[in-house]
Amino acid sequence: MAERETTPPATVWSRPERGARGPAPERSRYEITAAALALADAEGLAAVSMRALAQRLGTGPASLYRYVGSRDELLDLMADAVAGELDLSAAPSGDWLGDLVGLALQSKAAHARHPWLAELNDRRGEVLGPHAIDYLDHALAVLVPAPGTSRQKLEAIGLLGGLATLFARREPPARAGSAQGTPGAAGDPPAQAAHLAAVAAEGRHPHLLAALMTAGPPPVAGPAERDALFERLLRRLLPAMLS
Repeated sequence: MAERETTPPATVWSRPERGARGPAPERSRYEITAAALALADAEGLAAVSMRALAQRLGTGPASLYRYVGSRDELLDLMADAVAGELDLSAAPSGDWLGDLVGLALQSKAAHARHPWLAELNDRRGEVLGPHAIDYLDHALAVLVPAPGTSRQKLEAIGLLGGLATLFARREPPARAGSAQGTPGAAGDPPAQAAHLAAVAAEGRHPHLLAALMTAGPPPVAGPAERDALFERLLRRLLPAMLS
């Protein structure tokens, strides 16, 4: 029986940026994507619509469809643009674990700069555009000297992305006035620690009380401390995954 031919799924990158006919383009996908990123960073993912983007660019919504076929395509372009912010210029050093941790720190920082990205991936899944594929290939190049099978290495790269997203979600919000940024609010780490200590002191959770007494007070979780915790976790998990 003949093998079935597979056709790659159609994406915004599978067709030219503009058709061969028609007037010269007034804008580019890059310009439109950059404006959409700025809108999402300022107002959140829900604010990104073709109408709102057209208003930001000073044009009509219909004109944007000459460059992107739908809002979903625009979201794909936005996600890949964030992947393009990662610096992949350095050649693998041979220290696969250190190089991979460096990529993960970059990814976490990108997710923290663009909090809407996690929501986008939750809703649509990750659509691999050119920059994301470059990242995947670079990460696999870093892992050439590492032990483990190809499947294990792909799983490790997936873990990096998941943990980067998780830790970025714990970053304090950049915009002022949010409840999480208010000292003593429910999402404030010192307030959480104080609440946990008070509950443990009631005596109904002896194992929790013993762990808290042994661990001591939580450290001040500034940016450097959060990055250090993230790195420690990766350096423990990744070798175990690839052994």
